[in-house]
Formats: sequence, structure tokens, C-alpha cells
Amino acid sequence: MTFGALCEWGKRTLLAAGIEEAGLDARLLLEFCCQVGHSVLLAYPDRMAQEEQAERYRELIKKRSAHVPLAYLTGVQGFMGLDFCVNEKVLIPRQDTETLVEEVMKQLHDGFRILDLCTGSGCILLSLLHYSNGCTGTGSDISEAALEVAKENAARLGEPKARFVCSDLFENIEGTYEIIVSNPPYIRTDVIGTLMEEVRLHEPSSALDGHADGLYFYRRIVPEAKKYLCGGGMLFLEIGYDQRESVVRLMKEAGYQDVTAVQDLAGLDRVVYGCFYGGNYV
Repeated sequence: MTFGALCEWGKRTLLAAGIEEAGLDARLLLEFCCQVGHSVLLAYPDRMAQEEQAERYRELIKKRSAHVPLAYLTGVQGFMGLDFCVNEKVLIPRQDTETLVEEVMKQLHDGFRILDLCTGSGCILLSLLHYSNGCTGTGSDISEAALEVAKENAARLGEPKARFVCSDLFENIEGTYEIIVSNPPYIRTDVIGTLMEEVRLHEPSSALDGHADGLYFYRRIVPEAKKYLCGGGMLFLEIGYDQRESVVRLMKEAGYQDVTAVQDLAGLDRVVYGCFYGGNYV
């Protein structure tokens, strides 16, 4: 079949399966299978795809029709202008989380030490290291499988100053840091079942579930982080759209100063951060 015919078939198939971005996903999967760019598909719609390419495309369209996320099919997701390897062991990096990275970068100075809790694919830590000078970082996650993905991404991006530790939050963490950042699980348990199929059926539930009220991990991270912050160090947290007041209150009650909430590009509360001046001065 030709590029054009395959792409049209893929679009129709995905539309019938209720995939919202059917046309875009059909095109991106075809580019992935045939290893060509968008401009080639536009310029040469009558070019014949190799049979093995067409067969692979049909397989991936079938999987996408079953609501397997596009990024898990291609194995790559863009984030902060970088490409990250992903699989079903890690959450897919989202544009919303770029707000968290951008807010940290405003406070990041050369040589800072960064701790990224619940690192997953490593996209937060590795983006911060990539766009800074002389910083070092530790990423922790309770999932060994997720850490393997993070290590692969560090190798691909050439970030030797990133180290990864299997740890239940601070359990195996040592030393102090100028920046602690986390995008922890924060979705209420009773909401998990209402999420779109791509998320509910395919992304790791342990990276989504924030327990009964979604605040379980914030209650652990906020007070414990103070032991690992340098004097004047900062804690940055991604939050759910309806969690600003609760997380701000937790941080203020724990003694953080200058606690600030930031909205994402959609105008939703997305980040809360603050300073802890009672930390360890080194």
C-alpha cells in the first residue's frame, strides 16, 4: 500500500475506535514505522511502503485502537525539547509538568545539588541537568523498573552527573540538596477509575494513586524534606488542579517560607514551592 492509503486507513480505524487525535496519531505512527518525516509523507503520498513496514503499521494501529498510548508504541516522548525513552513502567511525561521544571530553573544556580523524588523516566531531573551548568542530581523511585528507564535516558542524553537510587521517598537518600523537586502520585483513589483508558488501563497505577484524598505523598514529603535541604533550600511540588490550598497549608505549617503557587498554561494550579531557612548550612 502507499503512504497515503495506509495513513487514511489508519485514521479511519482510529476514528472508529474513538481515538480523539486519530489523524495525527495515524500519521505519527506511519512516520515511525517507515522512518520518514512529515514532509516526505506530504510530498510522496503515492510512494509504496515496504511490506514489513505496512505490517508493522497495522499492528501498531491495532494497539492504538485498544487505547495503548502513542508514546508506549513509539517508545519516545518529547519533554522540554528533549526526547525521553518511555515504556509501561513509567508515566508518560506531560506538558503540564514542564511548568514544574521551568519554575525550578528560575531558582537554579550553577553547582546546585538536586533531588528528584518519584523520578520515573527521569525527565524532570535530566531536563534540569541538561539546561544548567555544573549541577548534580539524584533521582529516587520505589520502582527498580522505572529506574532502569531513567538510567537509559541519562545515558542517551549524556548526563553522567545524574545518579539514581531505589528508595521509598527519602528512605535511602543521603546528603543535602539546594533543590528538592517531586511530581508525586496525587490522584485520589476513587478517581482512578474515571480516567481516560490510555491512563487508567496502561500507565502504572502506583505512579498515579495518591490514596484516599490525593495528599498522602505530600504529607510525607513536606515535613521529611526539611532534613535534606540546605539552609535556604527550596522544595518544589507538582499538584493537582484542586490541591493548591491543601499543599500550601501543609508547607506553611511545616515552616516553609515564601510559599508560592503557580498555574500552568491552561490556567490551572500546577506547582507549589517554598523555602526552608532552617536547613543545614554547608
